[in-house]
Amino acid sequence: MFTGIVEEIGTIKEASSRRLVIEAKEVLEGTMIGDSIAVNGVCLTITSVAKNNFSVDIMPETLRHTNLGKLRYGDLVNLERALVIGNRVGGHMVQGHVDGVGKVISVLSEDEAVIMKISTLRGLLPYIVIKGSIAVDGVSLTVIDCNNSSFSVSLVAYTRQNTILGSKKPGNLVNLEVDVIAKYVERLKHQNNHGLTLEFLVEHGFSKVG
Repeated sequence: MFTGIVEEIGTIKEASSRRLVIEAKEVLEGTMIGDSIAVNGVCLTITSVAKNNFSVDIMPETLRHTNLGKLRYGDLVNLERALVIGNRVGGHMVQGHVDGVGKVISVLSEDEAVIMKISTLRGLLPYIVIKGSIAVDGVSLTVIDCNNSSFSVSLVAYTRQNTILGSKKPGNLVNLEVDVIAKYVERLKHQNNHGLTLEFLVEHGFSKVG
């Protein structure tokens, strides 16, 4: 489990269809083989740790549903270690299970912020709502606008300076993970032919007030 608050920007030192070697510093502190780490929002398992880098293996399923297969030597990636219970959760609950890939449509300045518009698979759009949370390349962001083919997020200066989102351009691919709560609600809605009703909620453990 992650929070979507990027700890460090790492650099790809080796990239193949099965393995990544990533140069880093901060995330190596206390890190051991077998630990989970989010790379551009993708939960991966560390297979080796050296003085200034670590390695992760990549499965075919991961390559099919993320942008990790596009990474090459010298590329920058967002890194976040798994959440330690007891720490502050500054973003939102991010599983590291990418739901799909989006494409940056536009990047426009608006006063001190930058508005990034992203298109994505139609199947993900029901889970994306204005003021809702979404992880873009592992960064926890708030949706400021959405329609039937795309959504927009606002990038403050800190986010642009401390994640790889500040270097994204139209046409770039990004990993997307929608809010897990939205997925559970959608699942419950489809299990009940009549949608979410008061009776359905009471039946599943929610207290009836008044």
